Amino acid sequence: MGLRSLGVALASTAALITLPVVAPPPALAADANLSQGRSATSSSTENAATPATAAVDGDTATRWSSAATDDQWLQVDLGATASISQVVLNWEAAYAADYKIQVSSDAHAWSDLRTVNGGDGGTDTLAVSGQGRYVRMQGIHRATPWGYSLWEFQVFATPGTTQPATCSTANSAQGKAASASSTENAGTPAFAAFDGNDGTRWSSQAADPQWLRVDLGSSQDICKIDLNWEAAYGRDFQLQASADGQTWTTLKTVTGATGGRASYDVSGTGRYVRVLGTARATAWGYSLWEVAVHTTSGGTGGPVQGGGDLGPNVIVVDPSTPNLQQKFDQVFAQQESAQFGSGRYQFLLKPGTYNGINAQLGFYTSISGLGLNPDDTQINGDITVDAGWFNGNATQNFWRSAENLAITPSNGTDRWAVAQAAPFRRIHVKGGLNLAPNGYGWASGGYIADSKIDGTVGPYSQQQWYTRDSSVGGWTNGVWNMTFTGVQGAPATNFDTGPYTTLDTTPISREKPFLYLDGNAYKVFVPAKRTNARGVSWPANAGTSLPLDQFYVVKPGATAATINTALAQGLNLLFTPGVYHLDQTIDVTRPDTVVLGLGLATLVPDGGVDAMHVADVDGVRLAGFLIDAGATRSDTLLRIGPAGAAADHSANPTTMQDVFIRIGGAGPGLATNSVVVNSDDVVVDHTWIWRADHGEGVGWETNRADYGLVVNGDDVLTTGLFVEHFNKYDVLWNGERGRTIFFQNEKAYDAPNAAAITHDGIVGYAAYKVADTVAVHEAWGLGSYCNYTSDPSIVQRHGFQVPVKPGVKLHSIQVISLGGKGQYAHVVNDTGAPTSGTDTIPSKITQFP
Repeated sequence: MGLRSLGVALASTAALITLPVVAPPPALAADANLSQGRSATSSSTENAATPATAAVDGDTATRWSSAATDDQWLQVDLGATASISQVVLNWEAAYAADYKIQVSSDAHAWSDLRTVNGGDGGTDTLAVSGQGRYVRMQGIHRATPWGYSLWEFQVFATPGTTQPATCSTANSAQGKAASASSTENAGTPAFAAFDGNDGTRWSSQAADPQWLRVDLGSSQDICKIDLNWEAAYGRDFQLQASADGQTWTTLKTVTGATGGRASYDVSGTGRYVRVLGTARATAWGYSLWEVAVHTTSGGTGGPVQGGGDLGPNVIVVDPSTPNLQQKFDQVFAQQESAQFGSGRYQFLLKPGTYNGINAQLGFYTSISGLGLNPDDTQINGDITVDAGWFNGNATQNFWRSAENLAITPSNGTDRWAVAQAAPFRRIHVKGGLNLAPNGYGWASGGYIADSKIDGTVGPYSQQQWYTRDSSVGGWTNGVWNMTFTGVQGAPATNFDTGPYTTLDTTPISREKPFLYLDGNAYKVFVPAKRTNARGVSWPANAGTSLPLDQFYVVKPGATAATINTALAQGLNLLFTPGVYHLDQTIDVTRPDTVVLGLGLATLVPDGGVDAMHVADVDGVRLAGFLIDAGATRSDTLLRIGPAGAAADHSANPTTMQDVFIRIGGAGPGLATNSVVVNSDDVVVDHTWIWRADHGEGVGWETNRADYGLVVNGDDVLTTGLFVEHFNKYDVLWNGERGRTIFFQNEKAYDAPNAAAITHDGIVGYAAYKVADTVAVHEAWGLGSYCNYTSDPSIVQRHGFQVPVKPGVKLHSIQVISLGGKGQYAHVVNDTGAPTSGTDTIPSKITQFP
């Protein structure tokens, strides 16, 4: 182990001068090691070779090790409540100076069994006394610069006595994630059969066989299943259970059923329960008002389990998949114009070569390769976004994505004519890239990161674009604001006469986590932080791989309570495509937690709750999901860190990537704040925070939202910041030493008049406001546009408002009146020429002050 071993040895030698010795208790022959081979989780792992399970495998040559911070833990699930008498910890060289042994019945509320101070490593044999199912080593202080590392973690205990099992009257399936072989229409989804509402139902297509299944979240002893059929019932069917959602055991076969309500006593164990219809009783499909699953534990006997299948809306394909083009075409036909629909889809392409494919992407559709590198998945064809659905206007081509694959375009140039919230990440284009729609209609994008475009990128009609840590063979033009950081081949800055702002490197970046296949096993790769990056991160791929069993795979129908239980157990979250209504805030409290969405998974807070809170901890990764405000006002849709957060996260910042916010559009939505960043050192890499200007539930008060992004933390960096249409400040920055690279904004179209937006004697809230108390702030490539359709006579004082101090600097700033609907009097504060007329000509400042 080289220098690490020497350093630990020196630390250990010094510590032995004063450290106490933990004496072993008398042997407890009656107690067994109940932890060996059990399920284990941890707050973090050093790398893929040191998982939590290695500490309970009985092999002293394998180990668990954590990230190098103090607040880390390892826990084991004994499988049932036990009387615990002894815990033995066999430390590797990276040991704990201070730690606790804790016990819990539910992996949520913990009690201390033993506190150890001044530990000296080696083997600690601890006498304890307590009862519980879960046992945890909670690190307090490390003894070395590294993390915590255990060869073995052994829990000696006597299993608790088991009471005779009774079949619970509780419905263990209610509110759990559900899927089906098909649905009759969008109004009869799978989860409607598990929502506890006899007025909603699932119904299938009119064919045999069909199935409906539910994920109970953990393995359960199943004792009874209740079915409440609608008029379209099953005559012959099977009730089945499975541990993995793949291999099924038949619990009961029913023939000649007559519909209505029926209960069936069964006996079996499984996490998944399925109703498999083999013969319909009517000409229609199968239709169930409700399915209830009863267990001997009442649904509370087991923890939320990680891993499992990827749900009904993930489409996994390989080059031999039959009718592959038809699959792309079917989803596109449904999603092409479904701007505010409920459909969500993710295509996952296994490594290989795909010939003659044109994957057209509509709303809420994502396509990703499953290789570790983009070139592992080769498309000889196209991934296309165009604007035929909107008469050649691409300004509303939102909410879609492409990631982690290579494209050799069929005609030499791929078309990616998108607007906001449509990231193009980790792509190798073996040709050119056209960012404009067919016919060169209006376009308002966009974002590229960690990508290689061998040929030329042609923005043509694109108003603005941000490109980060990539390489391009050339760049033809730009309209208003083309910003580049860390891009090989980018054009030189010419903002005084043109649209370009170019920085050689990106000060801090960390690529988005992504799902990939390691053999046949799904894993999530979590890239490492880079500083002063230039060019792509692959194929070097610095970072960590996490197996899927460390993730709660969230599927449609999952509840916020289950999601929070999974987080409390130490699981990460993988949201599969779907719309998730939340009746409580999702609380992310563990360092290094990954919350990753597929297919624009959408979170909707109901009843006025906030959607998500993140604690003031290191290294949380938020990526790839949409938060859609509910009809009852939330205070803050996404909060990163509590008020007053002050911990230093510079070595391992929290990142927010491709996380999008919407207030209104799909229906009335209300929130005072959209995103509030209280923690220090956060990196926000590509977000679109949008108060809707069109769609359903849109009006000055109907979808009121005062603030888009509020930054209270220090040393926060935003790259690719799109924020639009808020009632007050779109961006309000209170923290010190903040930096923004690329900002795109439109002011609220629907301001009824100048009086409605006048404050402190100023007409109009600045798009980007830096608080008067801030001493140091810097930003590059900023644009604000006004389109005051309700009152075109409004003259906004300025687009940007900042304190005039030596440490506050803005570069490449502009304001634009779109067609003369409203004007700006100045660009920054009272500096910069006014806009005028209807010709949409920018008023620009190269540098302020």
